Amino acid sequence: MTYYWLKAGHIIFMVFWMAGLFLLPRMFVYHQECEPGAPENAQWIERERKLIKIILLPSIGVVWVLGLALSVAVDAWSQGWFYAKLALVIGLSIYQSYMTWYAEQLAKGERKLTGKRLRLLNEVPGVAVALIVVLVVIKPF
Repeated sequence: MTYYWLKAGHIIFMVFWMAGLFLLPRMFVYHQECEPGAPENAQWIERERKLIKIILLPSIGVVWVLGLALSVAVDAWSQGWFYAKLALVIGLSIYQSYMTWYAEQLAKGERKLTGKRLRLLNEVPGVAVALIVVLVVIKPF
């Protein structure tokens, strides 16, 4: 029974995490369209900060803890697909760190990425989660 609770929690918090990762770069696109000194700019900074602190940081922590517990419970460390999934999850974790860093840059008034680049970056979590689902469900190797 513990396995099913771990799995349910892992999936639930993965959905929260992905929602945050899909939303943050889109928020950056809109944030960059407003003037740096405008009141709207301060609102975007606050929205991004809340998304990171309230959704993304807790979700990534719970996903990692429950995911590692699940990996031990099902002996995933002896299966090849798990290492590919692990690499993708590490990549998404680095992606989140980069997005968090970029939020800090925007808060300082530095706008280093174009709207087009941010829209492309917005696709990263979708591609990664699609690959992860295939790995977990099909276990191709």
